[in-house]
Amino acid sequence: MSKQQKFTGVPYETALANLRAKTPELNGTLPEKEVLLKNFHPDHSESAHTTLTVGANVGDSCHPDLAKLLTAHPLIEDADLAGAENMVTDVLVIGGGGAGAVAALTAVEEGARVIMANKLRIGDSNTVMAEGGIQAAVGADDSPQRHFEDTFKGGHQAANKELVAQMVMDAPSAIRWLIGLGMDFDTQDGDRNGLLVRKKAGGTTAQRILCHRDFTGLEMMKVLREAVDIEPRITQLNRHPAVELLSDGQGRCVGAVLYDLEKRKLVTVHAKAVILATGGSGRLHLQGFATSNHYGATADGLVLAYRMGAKLRDVDSFQYHPTGVAHPPHLAGALISEATRSAGTKLVNGLGERFVDELQPRDVVAAAILREVQEGRGVERDGQVGVFLDTPRIIAEQPDILKRLVTLGHVAHKCGVNPAEEPLIIHPTLHYQNGGVEINGDCETAVQGLYAAGEVSGGIHGRNRLMGNALLDIISFGRRAGRAAAHAAPAHKGRGGLAHVHDFQRAMQKAGVKSEGKAPVLYPDYGTFDWKEHAGLVCKID
Repeated sequence: MSKQQKFTGVPYETALANLRAKTPELNGTLPEKEVLLKNFHPDHSESAHTTLTVGANVGDSCHPDLAKLLTAHPLIEDADLAGAENMVTDVLVIGGGGAGAVAALTAVEEGARVIMANKLRIGDSNTVMAEGGIQAAVGADDSPQRHFEDTFKGGHQAANKELVAQMVMDAPSAIRWLIGLGMDFDTQDGDRNGLLVRKKAGGTTAQRILCHRDFTGLEMMKVLREAVDIEPRITQLNRHPAVELLSDGQGRCVGAVLYDLEKRKLVTVHAKAVILATGGSGRLHLQGFATSNHYGATADGLVLAYRMGAKLRDVDSFQYHPTGVAHPPHLAGALISEATRSAGTKLVNGLGERFVDELQPRDVVAAAILREVQEGRGVERDGQVGVFLDTPRIIAEQPDILKRLVTLGHVAHKCGVNPAEEPLIIHPTLHYQNGGVEINGDCETAVQGLYAAGEVSGGIHGRNRLMGNALLDIISFGRRAGRAAAHAAPAHKGRGGLAHVHDFQRAMQKAGVKSEGKAPVLYPDYGTFDWKEHAGLVCKID
């Protein structure tokens, strides 16, 4: 799987003896942040950049693997639509994760009929893997202004200020909305009516994280899924990935083409508004990294939006979560929540040294870990190299911690580790797509009739996301997208087709861009899905 350079480290037994021999103290050798990121963060690698030469982002930097998909050939042609089943709705939501569910629920609250097209099933998404919590400035010692400043600074001042302001101002009402749906947050006295527990996260200046133990995203998605399932005005189409958008003669998005995986046929859905909530791109394994992402995270929304003419931003910026599992190899990339570090767990290298403040922003902590690995101070076991997450020490100090961090115990068990006696070996894992489709405050893209919410959208987090802002993002902008789409102007009355696809291919030809692939890819290349064999459609471009 990995294309990363292999590094050696301190043998496991030696590293374990070093860890147990002393109390790790911060060694103070970390370079300045910008130097550290430039030298060790994957986004700064020469192999992580190319320049787009066609489309709305001509001249912009993009990751080469993503650029190949953005300029790939389509999966279908006009002739493939001839026998397609046709459906009509007010709002089509593409994506079954948190943002899609929130957008769908909000759209029906505003009086719209909704079809929700899910690549897998509702809830099969990165939302369930957002374990640490959700940010909201609800404490007396906190404020939306402070939340804004933390977020903007954490994203290297690259975010859209207006979008950040909207998100932090939406936060308290988002929490009330979730509680109204039935979501259970941890409270200080354990009573449902008690004060909410607030925790500090990396890059924050206040205790602002609200949580449900250490599986907040799973609890949130459960509540959202139940709300969608009982809503008769939402028609769910599970296992219906989107393979193309539909446009009218004026370049407006008027629907999408879905593929019914069970019946092996195309379905066209015409709508007055389409909301992309397709998530991220972790399953592309950029830079050869393992990933925490779910199976369907293959950048489909970016491909479809770009081909339609939408502008993207920050598509050369990705988040590598510091604490992914490094050993055993078959679990590589599985996420260990930042809540573990928020609780006080330390990161220790093979020499028994603590080398970074664990509550620095995620890009800094990830780069610091990669520095230890690349400079030979990591921990090596069975050919895998990472650093220690010192769980034995924190469990000794806080004996009840595994009752609060349930997922930590589950991950340790899968790894064959007793976390009270043996540390886990961790390594950064490809986690989040910082950029995406450019949107305004109502989640509108540059294409009329096309909206975007959640991880597929860009501008909210800048070039690094703080813990807890992803779950807030999907609630804040999912609600905004659903509301705006429900009140969108009626679509053009024409049938809609693939004219935009042909326009894009002509632009590629004019720019001299050659492609050997097709996109969206729908599923990772190591899966068993073969589009040509599965669909047997007309498009024969190789």
